[in-house]
Amino acid sequence: ATLCLLVQASRGPATPATTLRSLYKLPLTTARKISTHVAYLAKERAVAIEAVERASQVCQAVFQRLITAETLTKKDKSPVTVADFGAQAVVNHILERYFPDDPVVGEEDSKDLQGEEGRVLREKVTELVNATTGDAMSSDEASCFARSCILRAIDRGQYAGGPRGRHWTLDPIDGTKGFLRGEQFAVCLALIIDGQVHLGVVGCPNLPYDMSKPDGERGVLMVAVKGQGAFQRKLSADSSEQETPVHVSGVQNTSDAVFCESVEAQHSDHSTNANIARLLGITKPSVRMDSQCKYASVARGDAEIYLRLPVSETYVEKIWDHASGNIIIHEAGGRVSDINGKPLDFSIGRTLSANKGVVAASAKIFDEVIGAVQATLAKDN
Repeated sequence: ATLCLLVQASRGPATPATTLRSLYKLPLTTARKISTHVAYLAKERAVAIEAVERASQVCQAVFQRLITAETLTKKDKSPVTVADFGAQAVVNHILERYFPDDPVVGEEDSKDLQGEEGRVLREKVTELVNATTGDAMSSDEASCFARSCILRAIDRGQYAGGPRGRHWTLDPIDGTKGFLRGEQFAVCLALIIDGQVHLGVVGCPNLPYDMSKPDGERGVLMVAVKGQGAFQRKLSADSSEQETPVHVSGVQNTSDAVFCESVEAQHSDHSTNANIARLLGITKPSVRMDSQCKYASVARGDAEIYLRLPVSETYVEKIWDHASGNIIIHEAGGRVSDINGKPLDFSIGRTLSANKGVVAASAKIFDEVIGAVQATLAKDN
């Protein structure tokens, strides 16, 4: 580190960005982002933003070229696309470069890309990743992807999770069906340390930057670090774009609140949600969208309540579906728990097996919301 600083000094005055670039071998744009947030997890924050931005670019490129033949089907019947694999490869590769000792809990694995059966899809993933990120990669990185290390990058996401140490969790496309419809989806990346989420980034390429202008500019990136608040910026912005703080709504009466709920009925019980809304005196129409964009909408006050109620006794939530949104809500001044009022437990492994459902709301109305949830579920049972 001292040698890097001495070399920089011999070339002229060192700015915070150029010094960080020398120390960590970061791209200059990434180093500039770090230099404006020299604080806890500053490097992790900037690298995570960079990874989510690049993955979002891959997803958008895939959507523009998407054809039905490029779509697979998982056992749970949710579609998997080239974008899922490409986004996970890009994010995992970036994380390995800057944090080689950090494992990753990811949603996808490369089994559908292996062998002769996976050749066509594998080639499409490789082509799109290289075409989308080639300009931003070093020659070594581009060469690596040309040598088909994409499969290895994807499979870095197979870590089991747990209560000790640090690991990342990634959902390369949260809300795949929304993505296929050209509606809301998100690229979600979070850093978990000793079982607690300390950093979360959510990229929402199709979310309006200002919900009061639904036909206006789209593309939002939200980021939060534990104890530092939550912020949003334009997803397409250059490094000079300023982040702005986001806060949950100040609504104090639930009758003035708005629900934000899943489009897919299989993800949450819409009829029970309607009963809870009646109990709370809510008459405004719900905002329905896919993915952790719902967390982003509550965090910046577009809606006040997000419910993901259990649709079966056996379904268990995955940590990558909630880690980023969880910390963003908390840092924006809201609260998140399961239907029993228990904090979400990210220390167990790849799932939230100690929790049932998810309730997120503005802090001022949270207790009333959780009370209505419990009363309604008790009546239904």
